[in-house]
Parts: sequence; C-alpha cells; structure tokens
Amino acid sequence: MFFNPTLAEVRQFFYHAWHKAQRQENLADIEQIAVHWMRLHPEYHAVLNGPIEALESAQFSPEDGQANPFLHLSMHLSITEQISIDQPPGIRAAAQKLSQKLDDAHAAQHVIMESLGQVLWQAQRNKTEPDHAAYIELILQSAS
Repeated sequence: MFFNPTLAEVRQFFYHAWHKAQRQENLADIEQIAVHWMRLHPEYHAVLNGPIEALESAQFSPEDGQANPFLHLSMHLSITEQISIDQPPGIRAAAQKLSQKLDDAHAAQHVIMESLGQVLWQAQRNKTEPDHAAYIELILQSAS
C-alpha cells in the first residue's frame, strides 16, 4: 500500500494532533511522535495555534527566509520511522553514533535531514532511486 497524503492532509494531521495534545486527548502512536517533535519546535507553535483555515493558504517560501514547518516535522517523522525499523539498513546504528557524538538526538536528526535532503536531491537530479548507501555514509561522516 502506498501512502501519499495531500498537502492539506499533512497540514491537518499536524494541526489536529497538536490540538488534541493541548486538550489532553488520547493520541495515536504516530500523533504522539508528531507532538514530541512539535514541542521541540516552539518556532512553529504560532502556526499550529492559528486557525486551521490559515493553513490552506499558508506559503512558506525559502526565498523569504521561511522554513516550512510541515515539511520539517514530516521529515522528523520519516527519520524517526526509518530509525525505528532500521530502514535503510544501518540507519539506526548511524543515527545512534551521531546522537552520541552530538550528545543531542534532536540535533542529530537535523544533520540526518541534511543528509536525506542531499540524497533525495541527487536522486531527483539523476532520475534514480535514492542511494541508501550514500545516505548512511553521509550520516556516518558527520558522526566521525
């Protein structure tokens, strides 16, 4: 099964998980992980606390110096999942090594994000599948 949510669905997922947590409602496992990362990013709280209608039209332009909070949080979720299932093989050990070096799992995820971004950019540029070995190697280089 292929999971391919729309932009609106991704934004709504984070928005609703955040508001459920604020109301101390029960969260699904994936929502708990998302809320964990949202709490570590107070710079996104204003967007998450705003009206849901604003999310539909919100533009986050790197040219304007704006990070896309939903892309960033989605990458945290993806990397957390990759580490939890060790896919691609070796990412769990590489992430642990990097976390130990930095003494900060959150900072390590940001370095892993950069590595993932490089590998995805290269794959798009070359019209190939992402190079999993290069991805792990980039992480390990950062951990050295």
